[in-house]
Amino acid sequence: MISTARVPADKPVRIAFSLDNASDDTPPEDAIPLVVPELDQQLQPLPPCHDSMESMQVFKQHCQIAEEYREVKKEIALLEERKKELIAKLDQAEKEKLDAAQLAREFEALTEENRTLKLAQSQCIEQLEKLRIQYQKRQGSS
Repeated sequence: MISTARVPADKPVRIAFSLDNASDDTPPEDAIPLVVPELDQQLQPLPPCHDSMESMQVFKQHCQIAEEYREVKKEIALLEERKKELIAKLDQAEKEKLDAAQLAREFEALTEENRTLKLAQSQCIEQLEKLRIQYQKRQGSS
């Protein structure tokens, strides 16, 4: 396994090799510090060769790209959360719309039932009046 460490540009670079049977999955004690901790290890910028200006520029670009990538992922996460909120609001609005439609149907049914009952009441009142008149006529004739 090869161990590397990041060092500032003004310090000398030390390279160490280890030929033991350690697994490559376990990071060594002096593992490369992460430039952008939120990124996966494979997306982290590799340390530059301090003797090469081109390597330093590539490293800087990679750091900038890694930071932009982190920002985009953060924005995506925020947008996904907002999407969930909007879907929940939409579901609630649809539920309320269905509830309102159900209430409107119930109101129409009750209004029709009320109209029917009022008509039946007026017919009963008329019939009662006719029966009273007939009863009074019978009382008067007897």
